[in-house]
Amino acid sequence: MQKEYIDKYYMTEVDTYANSIYCHHAVMGESVTEHSHEKGQFLYTEGGVVFLKTAEKSYFLPARHYIWIPPHVKHSIHPSSPEVVMRNLYFPKYSTDTAFFDKVNIYPVNDLLIELIMFTNRWNGNIFPEEEPRYSIAKAFKLILPELSQTELPLALPYPKNEKLKQIITYLEQNIAENISFKSLAEHFDISERTLARLFQKELAMSYIQYFTILRMLTSLKLLLDDKLSVNEVALRVGYNSLPTFSNTFNKVIGVRPSEYVKNRNLLL
Repeated sequence: MQKEYIDKYYMTEVDTYANSIYCHHAVMGESVTEHSHEKGQFLYTEGGVVFLKTAEKSYFLPARHYIWIPPHVKHSIHPSSPEVVMRNLYFPKYSTDTAFFDKVNIYPVNDLLIELIMFTNRWNGNIFPEEEPRYSIAKAFKLILPELSQTELPLALPYPKNEKLKQIITYLEQNIAENISFKSLAEHFDISERTLARLFQKELAMSYIQYFTILRMLTSLKLLLDDKLSVNEVALRVGYNSLPTFSNTFNKVIGVRPSEYVKNRNLLL
């Protein structure tokens, strides 16, 4: 694919025709400011991690994964590198759409979906219903997603609104290599363990351990993909002295072992 930098104004064309499927493949270049569209968006990226932010959460989209963004969801897109390639398909709503298409989620991409994504590389701009067989093929791409995406991954962290919890999250980000116990965290911020536990559940809908584990694994993705560190180096950087423990945790959260992820990270770059 010839790498052409993204034209920011293509987004104004996405909803020009309500019944079209709109395709756009380009190098991102820079962040895309907050926007929304009438159509649902399939986004797959190559060449780096993309951070996608909504009002509620920050999503981490690594290689070999895609994100589905339902219609009308305001979001901004922030690539970790200007060389990140975006592959976008925007779909109108169909009467056959299931609840799968109503929520923002990240899913791993298998080999079949990779082949389908690369097939769409020949398309750019609107595909109209009368353009057969292109339209039926593009529509089938959307309809098959629920079948190929059985495992949603928790590659997102919610934003806290509580000021104290914001300070705590910043502290965890800055000390990610440290094994910070729940008790020591509560003591450091002069707050009772009971109050802190309630704060995490109320603000983030998860426990401290769940949050810190996901934070560490998402940081690992970035270190593996952007900084090209070895699996062993990454494990130490995010506070794991045991490589098997790190590998098992990474596999549980991300859906693949870090060694396999490293093997696949250069695909389609």
